[in-house]
Amino acid sequence: MAKFITIGERIHCISPVIRKAMAERDPEPILKRAKEQLDAGATYLDVNIGPAENDGEDLMKWAVKLLQENFDNVPLALDTANMKAIEAGISVYNRSKGKPIVNSADAGDRIGYIDLAAANDAIVIALCSANGIAADNDERMMHCQNMLEHGMMLGMESDDLWFDPLFLVIKGMQDKQMEFLEAIKMFSDMGLNSTGGLSNNSNGMPKHIRPIMDSAMVAMCMMQGLTSAIVNPCDLRLMETIKSCDIIKNNNLYADSYLEI
Repeated sequence: MAKFITIGERIHCISPVIRKAMAERDPEPILKRAKEQLDAGATYLDVNIGPAENDGEDLMKWAVKLLQENFDNVPLALDTANMKAIEAGISVYNRSKGKPIVNSADAGDRIGYIDLAAANDAIVIALCSANGIAADNDERMMHCQNMLEHGMMLGMESDDLWFDPLFLVIKGMQDKQMEFLEAIKMFSDMGLNSTGGLSNNSNGMPKHIRPIMDSAMVAMCMMQGLTSAIVNPCDLRLMETIKSCDIIKNNNLYADSYLEI
């Protein structure tokens, strides 16, 4: 079994500091966020440049080179609605620490992101939705099957499609959580990798509750077979929970210092 893969979410143009740094090509705020996440134990870093319609190709190349040159070819997830920008980022990407992740495809208008990943030997996050959130697991699994077949028809390995059942906000969708967990188990039973934006589940909760809820959720998801999540690695409680679950699941060898490793 492989250790749980965390994708750090904090290099995101929704943050005013990061948006300004990207616009001005100022490396310092981006390197600071990257270092914080890697020091906290992130495996991959997500680089979200937003729609980036005008200068997306140049910006993504700049960001990929900046991060990989400063952090020993750290593996990255390239996150934008601009497909050409993702291809540009992949063109300068160093794979020595892991393939790039394309974030993200779905079974509807964004299915072309699977083609992009297949053409560039990349991993793709595949959202189990088409137009809006799936109504139930029958619909989730239909989308999963369609995307899996699409990717494999293009020559992809099933391991390179990471299926995202879409974490649902507990405030307002509390009754959907157990079905969501069952979806992860269904992916796991099929031998598929899975991931998703964990913090979405605690959206709208008070700040002091969110780490508690996110930690509980990730433990339950890992028990069902979740193999990765997009997280805030600077949430210490969350990272301690993930590391502890990896020990209990025998994904990592126990040592008294396991939290520091």
